[in-house]
Amino acid sequence: MSESHPRSMSPSANVADRPEDVSGFIWERFNSDAYFTANYGRLRSDDATIIKIVADYFKKNQPVPDLGQAIDVGPGANLYPALVMLPYASRVTLFERSFANRDWLARELDTPHGSWWQFWDAISAGRSAYDPINKPLETLHGRVRIERGNVFSLEPDQYDVGTMFFVAESITSRIDEFQRATRLFVNALKRNAPFAAAFMRLSSGYVVAGERFPACSIDEDDVHRALAPVARNVTVHRVRSKGLRPGYDGMMVATGRRK
Repeated sequence: MSESHPRSMSPSANVADRPEDVSGFIWERFNSDAYFTANYGRLRSDDATIIKIVADYFKKNQPVPDLGQAIDVGPGANLYPALVMLPYASRVTLFERSFANRDWLARELDTPHGSWWQFWDAISAGRSAYDPINKPLETLHGRVRIERGNVFSLEPDQYDVGTMFFVAESITSRIDEFQRATRLFVNALKRNAPFAAAFMRLSSGYVVAGERFPACSIDEDDVHRALAPVARNVTVHRVRSKGLRPGYDGMMVATGRRK
């Protein structure tokens, strides 16, 4: 999973309008290599379930136009949401706050780990939209733009399809900031654009290479409440997951369209 991180705001900014990392969370020292190894060094059953939900949803709810502008908000050390969107996007923006993660993504796209083929096999299996893509990692490299960006600074009405995996609930312990991040993600899409967003369920925070990072403990009702003002046809799927780390109760995947 990719739990990514918002940019620190100016100390003079209104407290209600700035993300929680002003209190000293060390986002720029985030260990992307350790995170990748723990989460994406192999395909886990929970990610395989998420892939099936999201790839099937986009298959049935393709963006218009078919090759539009895609965004993955806060990819961290995770390429598979971008790979899922590949048949539907002429450009995939990886919108990432952390310099450490942006640097990792650039290096990873140049020389990708072999484990991504396990993810691609799960993404493409039985889905004809992926058949023309013989070299997915090379194709992704050619279509990707890595952009320094903070979920709280997303502009509205920009993209035809979008994903955000393990971001809004993993950058703060505040429910209002979780809601705001989720709604800004959806509003960054054009009207009627399809999206998929994944969340840790009842997370108490997480540790990467000895550094502790925050989380907002949320469940399915919280996800529905966050999405209700900005999205329609929302479905929230619960995904069983065990053994990834202490302090969570599985995952959730929300699919829908921007209102």
